[in-house]
Amino acid sequence: MTSQGTEVRVVLPAHLRNLAGVRGEVLVSVPPGALTQRAVVDAIEARFPPLCGTIRDRQTGRRRAFIRFYCCEQDLSNEPPDAPLPASVASAIAAGTEPFLVVGAMAGG
Repeated sequence: MTSQGTEVRVVLPAHLRNLAGVRGEVLVSVPPGALTQRAVVDAIEARFPPLCGTIRDRQTGRRRAFIRFYCCEQDLSNEPPDAPLPASVASAIAAGTEPFLVVGAMAGG
């Protein structure tokens, strides 16, 4: 993390990559301060406006039911969006060794 923020590697599911018009992993710049889910998703939506409302509800800001967040093999989805990411996760993200994964969950039987 620098005084200018953190470059975060993000992996989006295929349908969101198509909507954003990107291929593969993307980089987003998260402002300085604690790394949180909200900060990362804010950065994603700022860089890719077509994704506004696809990862979280526009009115409530809550994560959509079939979207999950992972990093370092940890499911971060049910953590509060403004809580700092666990130290091991934040350091891996800041170092660029691990991406922040946005995963489209599947349901059915």
